[in-house]
Amino acid sequence: MKWTAHIEGGPRRVNHAAVCIGEKILSFGGYCSTEEYKDWDPIPVHVLNTQTLRWSVVNYKKTNSEVPFQRYGHTTVAYGEKVFMWGGRNNTVACDILTVFDTRTLEWSTPTVTGMIPYAKDGHSACIINNKMYIFGGFEYLTDQYSQEVHCLNLDKFEWQFVEAKGTPPSHRDFHTAVAHGDRMYVFGGRGDLNSPYNSQEEIYCSQMYYLDTKTDTWVALNPNKIWPCGRRSHSAWIHDDYMYIFGGYNGNTKMHFNDLFRYSIKENHWELVHVNGQVPCKRRRQACLILKDKMYLFGGTSPQPAKNVPILPVSEDDSLELLLDNNDLHILDYSPTLKTLCILKVLEHNLDQSVLPRHIIMDIRSMSQPNRISRSINQAG
Repeated sequence: MKWTAHIEGGPRRVNHAAVCIGEKILSFGGYCSTEEYKDWDPIPVHVLNTQTLRWSVVNYKKTNSEVPFQRYGHTTVAYGEKVFMWGGRNNTVACDILTVFDTRTLEWSTPTVTGMIPYAKDGHSACIINNKMYIFGGFEYLTDQYSQEVHCLNLDKFEWQFVEAKGTPPSHRDFHTAVAHGDRMYVFGGRGDLNSPYNSQEEIYCSQMYYLDTKTDTWVALNPNKIWPCGRRSHSAWIHDDYMYIFGGYNGNTKMHFNDLFRYSIKENHWELVHVNGQVPCKRRRQACLILKDKMYLFGGTSPQPAKNVPILPVSEDDSLELLLDNNDLHILDYSPTLKTLCILKVLEHNLDQSVLPRHIIMDIRSMSQPNRISRSINQAG
């Protein structure tokens, strides 16, 4: 396992949502502190070609009335060749409408849904188990409180269902992570309130692991062995080879950002801190992390301001005392780097002569090292 690439110049995005379809990664929405944010603009979509590591803007048809508005804190899941987006908010309103993006036709649609639709919220989680999208937690704006409810949407029938789960559920929370493994949904982290479910600004951060058994609709609290990651929110999680990995995040009580990498063994019920060689991403939260085959792609998010000469950027309402820098970089965590990849890293590390190399190797070196052109460095953004 090794961090193998760090490429600047991609979409500068925070609280975006992303999916993998085929060999491509699609990123939806989010915001950037250095750009003008317009609530009712069509949601921006970017796509990463994982073969060339180049980002581009998806120019979908924006004249359709079903095109969703710009938002952050939403979720997306991939089902077949379509992307299902739900929830999130802009600076004016939260959303409870399901929208679907067809990656073949590049068109949006708003299917008619039935059943018990969840309240509009952001900071919830979503994952697919069989043919259902499971939604957990988040912050509901109609009730002005954190949620611990589970809803699921049948993606074939477009029917919502409230899941009356047994057992003791995770506490009310938002900006946790949930991943699917078999028939279980594993939940970690997130932000709650001491006076839960209400938002009294007395934040609490949970480090307990839970899973929902979707066969029996039962919550199970886990007590893993070894050291646990400390509680956090706005981190990322993914599954690889029966391990749940988490990266980064933020704890508002300690004012700490993280760039640690933990993994939880689903089979053996224990956590461990993973040390990986290569250029580790800087501390951050609200990034996106997606696994594709044996590579994990991390991009975006926001980090503590690294130096006093970096311009002070506007921040969201819950971060009013922080100085933050939005990221436009892409990092790759390669679980099984090939000999070619390792050799390219040595060429770059020692600045070796590339003129004698075959053209296809030179192109691979450029893909792994040259910046994208979607966004400029922060000191040139104006």
